[in-house]
Amino acid sequence: MDDKKLSKRLSLILRHQPEKAGLVLGDGGWVGVDALLAGLESIGWGMSVEDLHRIVETNDKKRFSLSEDQQMIRAAQGHSVEIVNDLEPVTPPEFLFHGTATRFLDAILEDGLKAMSRQHVHLSADRETATKVGQRHGRPVVLTVAAGRMHADGQTFFQADNGVWLTAHVPAAYLSQPSDP
Repeated sequence: MDDKKLSKRLSLILRHQPEKAGLVLGDGGWVGVDALLAGLESIGWGMSVEDLHRIVETNDKKRFSLSEDQQMIRAAQGHSVEIVNDLEPVTPPEFLFHGTATRFLDAILEDGLKAMSRQHVHLSADRETATKVGQRHGRPVVLTVAAGRMHADGQTFFQADNGVWLTAHVPAAYLSQPSDP
């Protein structure tokens, strides 16, 4: 099986459906590597520890993190299941970006960015990454988020291990009109 398919399976289990493999995620979304591998095997999705390490190390979006002792693993962000956030609040840059599809634009400009089925709204530090994210959903549009102003107004930000910026909600007042990438 190719690494892309293995990575998608890991994302499904570590971000959205740990119960499918008989797992319960701990604080910060961590789970034991041995438990994960056994759970994957139990549903016919077996992979070796070498496969797992290769996927973690080569994933271009750095979706997964291994603990220092390599005994625990987690998805960096994007969970739709409730987890205890172990990230420390950090000060964001003045501006962040959010890529979306044009078909979602009217609702976003009216209601702001919502976490929807995730724990947080995901933001990018650069337009290029935001454009790539937006392209996954259709014709992309990139919104500029006044993150510095939001933070000054009391909004909390986190940064995942893979560099993605996270916050609970982005009110429409902090979004600038989109620009085509």
